[in-house]
Amino acid sequence: MELNDANLQTLTEFLRKTLDPDPTVRRPAEKFLESVEGNQNYPLLLLTLLEKSQDNVIRVCAAVTFKNYIKRNWRIVEDEPNKISDPDRTAIKANIVNLMLSSPEQIQKQLSDAISIIGREDFPQKWPDLLTEMVTRFRSGDFHIINGVLRTAHSLFKRYRHEFKSNELWSEIKLVLDTFALPLTELFKATIELCQTHATDVNALKVLFSSLTLIAKLFYSLNFQDLPEFFEDNMETWMTNFHGLLTLDNKLLQTDDEEEAGLLELLKSQICDNAALYAQKYDEEFQPYLPRFVTAIWNLLVSTGQEVKYDLLVSNAIQFLASVCERPHYKHLFEDQNTLTSICEKVIVPNMEFRSADEEAFEDNSEEYIRRDLEGSDIDTRRRAACDLVRGLCKFFEGPVTAIFSGYVNSMLAEYAKTPRENWKHKDAAIYLVTSLASKAQTQKHGITQANELVNLTEFFVNHILPDLKSPNVNEFPVLKADAIKYVMIFRSQLPKEQLLQAVPLLITHLQAESTVEHTYAAHALERLFTMRGPNNTTLITAAEMAPFTEQLLNNLFKALAFPGSAENEYIMKAIMRSFSLLQESIVPYIPTLIGQLTHKLLQVSKNPSKPHFNHYLFESLCLSVRITCKANPATVSSFEEALFPVFTEILQNDVQEFLPYVFQVMSLLLEIHSNSIPASYMALFPHLLQPVLWERTGNIPPLVRLLQAYLEKGGETIARSAADKIPGLLGVFQKLIASKANDHQGFYLLNSIIEHMPPESLIQYRKQIFILLFQRLQGSKTTKFIKSFLVFVNLYCVKYGAIALQEIFDSIQPKMFGMVLEKIVIPEVQKVSGPVEKKICAVGITKILTECPAMMDTEYTKLWTPLLQALIGFFELPEDDSIPDDEHFIDIEDTPGYQTAFSQLAFAGKKEHDPIGDAVGNPKILLAQSLHKLSTACPGRVPSMLSTSLNAEALQFLQGYLQAATVQLV
Repeated sequence: MELNDANLQTLTEFLRKTLDPDPTVRRPAEKFLESVEGNQNYPLLLLTLLEKSQDNVIRVCAAVTFKNYIKRNWRIVEDEPNKISDPDRTAIKANIVNLMLSSPEQIQKQLSDAISIIGREDFPQKWPDLLTEMVTRFRSGDFHIINGVLRTAHSLFKRYRHEFKSNELWSEIKLVLDTFALPLTELFKATIELCQTHATDVNALKVLFSSLTLIAKLFYSLNFQDLPEFFEDNMETWMTNFHGLLTLDNKLLQTDDEEEAGLLELLKSQICDNAALYAQKYDEEFQPYLPRFVTAIWNLLVSTGQEVKYDLLVSNAIQFLASVCERPHYKHLFEDQNTLTSICEKVIVPNMEFRSADEEAFEDNSEEYIRRDLEGSDIDTRRRAACDLVRGLCKFFEGPVTAIFSGYVNSMLAEYAKTPRENWKHKDAAIYLVTSLASKAQTQKHGITQANELVNLTEFFVNHILPDLKSPNVNEFPVLKADAIKYVMIFRSQLPKEQLLQAVPLLITHLQAESTVEHTYAAHALERLFTMRGPNNTTLITAAEMAPFTEQLLNNLFKALAFPGSAENEYIMKAIMRSFSLLQESIVPYIPTLIGQLTHKLLQVSKNPSKPHFNHYLFESLCLSVRITCKANPATVSSFEEALFPVFTEILQNDVQEFLPYVFQVMSLLLEIHSNSIPASYMALFPHLLQPVLWERTGNIPPLVRLLQAYLEKGGETIARSAADKIPGLLGVFQKLIASKANDHQGFYLLNSIIEHMPPESLIQYRKQIFILLFQRLQGSKTTKFIKSFLVFVNLYCVKYGAIALQEIFDSIQPKMFGMVLEKIVIPEVQKVSGPVEKKICAVGITKILTECPAMMDTEYTKLWTPLLQALIGFFELPEDDSIPDDEHFIDIEDTPGYQTAFSQLAFAGKKEHDPIGDAVGNPKILLAQSLHKLSTACPGRVPSMLSTSLNAEALQFLQGYLQAATVQLV
């Protein structure tokens, strides 16, 4: 693509179409951009547009498209095409920093992200001058530019907060500190001076305070891994100024907005984070500064209002106290009973209150509320911080803290009991307090696993939780109902089974509540209860115990999906999946009606898939209904196909990328249920499955391979008869997969199925080419994974076509090739093969080579006979060799950059392990003994003499054992 006006014009038109709400306009435009993104100059055209276009919308759209393009394509992945040419890479790196710094803020943010994605791959080795280029801009004095640099540095360095320690990481951080720490410190001091100079100019202050916030964030990233020497030497400068900023109160920066945090709050929140980091990790060095920070943060907490805009500040401030009170040598600061009472009274209790803002979120923004409350993304909420502070204090002061709070809990519950309608929030706070007091350790899988002995959870459940669950009106006091449901869910491992069984029908009733939070919690609680394990590793709650409620459970779950706002509620869908899994055959009578509802739902969501978890559980539920029903009656598979195929056809025709891997898995499951024939409806689809475009997407590969394997297993004969012209296409897929280190094992799965199920005559013309391709890959890049798969294939070929055919095909490629493969690959590497079926195939294959291949007995291959037998006995008796050469430790890790849909395995579409040899061979050791016996009777005297001259004593002993077990002798 040339850099010219015509191309810029075309690109502008297509970008405009990608913003069109009508999918018939938008989708083709997106497809077009996807098709040209591999062309040289494409990214430079985008950068030209975002710099020079007259239309602001197009500039922003070009910036977002550019960032996503970089995200998808910058990383160079082995075996994957490199879509960005080297000249383009160089040009992007040469221009992007300048462009970012001179762009308006909206575009600056996108380019800043792009720089950090490129930096992640290329900095420092391939982009050594990035930092110096950025640091020189600090001297410009223009804070629009300075903030651009700081923002980029922040997105570049924030990964230091969660990277694992490594020498590479240390040397990168050292390089950054050498270049960046001093200029950053100078900038910090200068900016603080400017704040004093411009103390009355509100616009200047806004820019300066956003710089200070970014500087504070960079401080956090650069200090996270370890305390750098530079910052230790300059601690006085940083901490004195941080402390000054914490206590600063500039009236000009106060905002009237009650919701949105202002610059002052954001800066102070980050400083609380920085202080907490030092208090936790570098307490010795930080000790001189700690008391004044505790005082400043305490004063901040006591004087800050309840408005939402202060939430982040208050929660970070409380988190600071929580991290300090857990450290043994700050214990003395909290020991005094009055201090504890004062913390409980002034900090914890007020921040546990359910505010009107929480109530609004509960009613109007339930999705966000659930995310924070259930999934723990409530890091920045006051309640969560207060709860963490309670836990922190309980570490050393469990008795006194529990005593102080028990008083509060009792008085709150008493207030509620007087006038429930007015005082329900008191009970909510009481439940929250009890929960935070009682829970010491928690896991996603089991809820609370360790509880405070001083709190009687069962008694509290009976007296205060059960009455709310039993109240006849499920829509009254929805917040308290949600609290009660959450209590059951959190303490499920602590409450006795009879109380859980008492709760189940009540939870089923709460699925009918109008409040989204309430019916979502009910679904989630049921789902968690159904996964609990009982004493003998079965589910704690059995299908029999659920029998009286089965119909109501299924009805209410499906009805709940009809509530406004819950049409794609992932918790309800997960509960449906879990109920099917628990109830097993008890759901069969309901499936005819339920499958209609599930397919209708699938059709709706496939138009615009937006909730990946919901969609995943929907497909899992479909798999379960197929599995459970067809297990009872395999003939019903056709009724599922009738229901599902119209929707699947639509998904395939519209190329709904997110759903294709799922559709292929469900189709495999259906096809595998058929007895050995392949219905015409599947054969019609077969040619489409070989289209190269489907195989371009990594997420499609595992499920498509499995689907093709199902085709081969059920219809190898049919394919050879009626679709022989498709065999080259099938082998083309194998050829593509075998070339990739990441997917070569999938290529072998496919090849093994072809060898096992296709009639031999249909493959005659292709066999030699298959082996040649494998040898080319062996010469090009020989990895452990490839060799293991290669060995299994060679031995399967031997089992299927016989040892003579194997020797002949090798030697037809190149004379003496058979001997080379045995000597260089089979004998030294067979010990690496793993997996019971794979081992059995290799054992039977090698036995056939030893005993059914004349060339092994009377040509130059004979010298390999004993070493091969020795290798086979070692294969039976020695531990598996699982060593991997150093240079290929990371090959198997699929790391696809960007957001290509990765493969999502459906648990309930699982495939049974298939054994191509089956019952024909029970014990391969016995087979070896019997085959050697047969060989020795055919040429008497040869076998014992070969054994006695060169097989080592230990191997000989094992072999005697096999012969005795098979009751045969060698002659």
